Amino acid sequence: MKSLLTIEELTGEEIRELLELGHRLKAERGEHAHLPLKGQTWALIFSKSSTRTRVSFETGIYELGGRPMFLSTRDMQLGRGEPIKDTARVLGRMVHGAVIRTFSQQDVVDFAQFSGIPTINALTDQEHPCQILADLMTLEEIYGVGAWKDMKIAFMGDVDNNVGRSWMWAAKRLGFTLALGGPASALPSDATLRVLNCPTITTTTDPYDAVKDATVINTDTWISMGQEEQKGSKEQAFFPYQVNAELLSHAAPRHSVFHCLPAYRGYEITDDVLEAHSDAIFTQAENRLHAQKAVLQTLVES
Repeated sequence: MKSLLTIEELTGEEIRELLELGHRLKAERGEHAHLPLKGQTWALIFSKSSTRTRVSFETGIYELGGRPMFLSTRDMQLGRGEPIKDTARVLGRMVHGAVIRTFSQQDVVDFAQFSGIPTINALTDQEHPCQILADLMTLEEIYGVGAWKDMKIAFMGDVDNNVGRSWMWAAKRLGFTLALGGPASALPSDATLRVLNCPTITTTTDPYDAVKDATVINTDTWISMGQEEQKGSKEQAFFPYQVNAELLSHAAPRHSVFHCLPAYRGYEITDDVLEAHSDAIFTQAENRLHAQKAVLQTLVES
């Protein structure tokens, strides 16, 4: 593994190895005898605002012995129109790796190609691979290593977004059951489902059918960054898929609710549900640090 650009590009074995390493790094935090990033500088190139992603990557790079360098596109020539391939060829001669949070997936692909250095997708409009690795870590902490293979996982609301697509590829690679529940306008296209070709992925416009017997119920903001002008129309379509107590009464008895944050209480999730499941949700956020450290270490040692 030379870069982490998508869950799609990983094998099931690679995902399992990253999870195992993430658990180990979490247990060893503060007592690392091995510093794989010692003497390295990693660039964090962000064109989208961030709390969890920036803090977890900066902390993780530092804890593995490296130096993070935060670069907002507003402060770079990228913000003035320099092609990503030119920025990549410059930084590839100066830094040891890059973490990119941006809109276009192609920008991350081009950066990896032209820079020649390990590159991590820290969120694009297409996928959010680091989030799903952290979510799977959290699931294993609650239910046991590999427990996903025997359970139904539901994703509610705007399911054809970057987090939803990464969950779909995780289901494809690991073989677990994934139910996607949302309005028809937000479900993956037939073309996407044909590419996935995964019989364990189902789609439905019936929210109760999606969560029926589900052990993990995921949701995400209905309005992704860059979609603010769609707020009114989206909210009206998505309210039937709000994760609330009544909906969860149809889930499996020992269920958990996941949310990748930030959460908009009263919209995709109610305040009482978020607070009742806050331990799992904020463990997800914490596990971004440990999952990403596993990715960083794997990339530099590959």
